[in-house]
Amino acid sequence: MNENFDRTPGAGRARNLPADPGLMGPTGDGDTKTAIFNQREPLRQPRTSPPFAENNVSTVNDVAGGEFKRQSKPQQSANANSSSASKRCNEVDSIVKSSKLSASAPEFVPSGINSYEGDPTFYDDDYYGEPTLADMVTDFLDHLSSSPGSFESDIEYITGIINTLVTTEKLLVELVELIYTQSTAIPNFSYTGARLCNYLSHHLTISPPSGNFRQLLLKRCRIEFEQRDVAVRGDAETQKKLHSFVLFLGELYLNLEVKSGKGPPNRADILLSALNDLMNSLFNNPVDANLICAVKLLKLTGSVLDDAWKESGKPHMEELIQRIETILLDATCSRDVRQMLLKLVELRSSDWGRVRAAAAASNATPDNDPNYFMNEPTFYTEDGTPFTAADPEYAEKYQEILDRQDYFHDIYGENGNEVYDDSEDEMEPEIEEAFENFCLESERKRQQ
Repeated sequence: MNENFDRTPGAGRARNLPADPGLMGPTGDGDTKTAIFNQREPLRQPRTSPPFAENNVSTVNDVAGGEFKRQSKPQQSANANSSSASKRCNEVDSIVKSSKLSASAPEFVPSGINSYEGDPTFYDDDYYGEPTLADMVTDFLDHLSSSPGSFESDIEYITGIINTLVTTEKLLVELVELIYTQSTAIPNFSYTGARLCNYLSHHLTISPPSGNFRQLLLKRCRIEFEQRDVAVRGDAETQKKLHSFVLFLGELYLNLEVKSGKGPPNRADILLSALNDLMNSLFNNPVDANLICAVKLLKLTGSVLDDAWKESGKPHMEELIQRIETILLDATCSRDVRQMLLKLVELRSSDWGRVRAAAAASNATPDNDPNYFMNEPTFYTEDGTPFTAADPEYAEKYQEILDRQDYFHDIYGENGNEVYDDSEDEMEPEIEEAFENFCLESERKRQQ
């Protein structure tokens, strides 16, 4: 091992370095010697530090008795940074001197942006003010549309807020338009919208000379009603808009109540005739979309319309059913729509699926109770004619049968819950004789 080996950490890093030819210089006595500078490079300056000053250039030690000086690489970099910084500073100074900008110039506002400079209300806490009628009503309608079950509990509060907002005729017209648009734009809201219209018609306090809420609502519906003949032949979007209006008008007829001076409130008769005209318009152009709308309307209001027209002696429902039957024979509607029309005719023949309440037992008669003879047994004569309790001689003959055969006792026992035992194949003489006569009579009729 080399005796000159130094175990000190970091020792020997500068040994045996090649000499830099540029670092050699002559000596005073003429001998040429090589001098090697082993000093380390200084640390790199931080990027945020200011540029090196001119006095930061370090002085190089004399080389072998001479006064030779040089600048190291970091010093060269510092000088370059200093010169570039000075150059940039001169450029900035020239730009500032030639600039026409002023610190006292007014604030720049891009085009299209309103300047609120000098507006005292801009920083006021009440700048936004109260919400508009459209915002409030839209929120109420969205709430009722998403939670229709809360109608009864929230309608009083909603009406109170609307009464505070609707103070002029213009706002009342806007309210009518908002509710009408929502009720016809969202099919599932037509029922809730009709209930809302009925409640507001009785609880809104404002009533301008041009008409109250109900009158303005009916005027708005009339505008759409007068365009029915054009809409039924329009494009798909126009027909869809008409169909939504038709169904909303049906809900409005069922829910809108008109109070009279005496007696209970009645329905709006003007809507009754309007619905009849709308259905006739739909049947005038019997395409699938119009027929489906008519079927929906009749399923919704058919029973009420039928009763109202019967009370007034008008055959409108019979005429509509005849038109449906004609369409089933002549129109080229789809199979599904044809089935819907057939089911509708069947529904009307069954009194719209209604079951009349049976008369009390004490007041029941064959005339007012269709189930009067339901629980009575039915017999047949020798020629196969049914013999029921509706026949005049039924009671007498039925009692004779009971007395003669003890009918219920033989079949069901004394308490009426014993199981009938048919294990015996033998017949009573009278039954056997009656059976033989029945067979002979049937054979004789067959041969004829």
